[in-house]
Amino acid sequence: MYPPRRTRVLGVDPGLTKCGLGVVEGVPGRPPGLVAVGVVRTAAQDDIAARLLAVEREIDRWLTEYRPDTVAVERVFSQRNVRTVMGTAQAGAVAILCAARRGLPVALHTPSEVKAAVTGNGRAGKDQVTTMVMRLLRMPERPRPADAADALALAICHLWRSAIAAPAVAAGQLSTSGGGT
Repeated sequence: MYPPRRTRVLGVDPGLTKCGLGVVEGVPGRPPGLVAVGVVRTAAQDDIAARLLAVEREIDRWLTEYRPDTVAVERVFSQRNVRTVMGTAQAGAVAILCAARRGLPVALHTPSEVKAAVTGNGRAGKDQVTTMVMRLLRMPERPRPADAADALALAICHLWRSAIAAPAVAAGQLSTSGGGT
């Protein structure tokens, strides 16, 4: 049997003002390694088209530079602020489009899935998620802003969930449709 292949995942915590990006790499059963982390920032007063274009350009640059095998994007969930939800959904769609343009698989994970995967608690706070991301990736400093830590948590979640799901998918026991894994 061959050793497991290293997988590189780009995690995207979508947002228009701050879009977190994080790349991790690893194999099942081992702690992941940090490849890169950052944030795309756009000014709230700028035109929506210019903001989305800036997000698209930066995600595309990351795809070129870091060559992930897959992309994990946070699934938009209902919030009270419709404007925030719209911006998050639009930025998430840009990330999905960038990946699709390159033929990369995309997975969507809910915030509670990510929290549960990284901390063991689907209701963990941002501080707890950031602390676990730091421990798992052996980071001496907190990734800032929180969107960067969230992007890394998304990538870790996908790396681990896809490793668990792969044998079941291969055996025909689990469907990959629906975008959850």
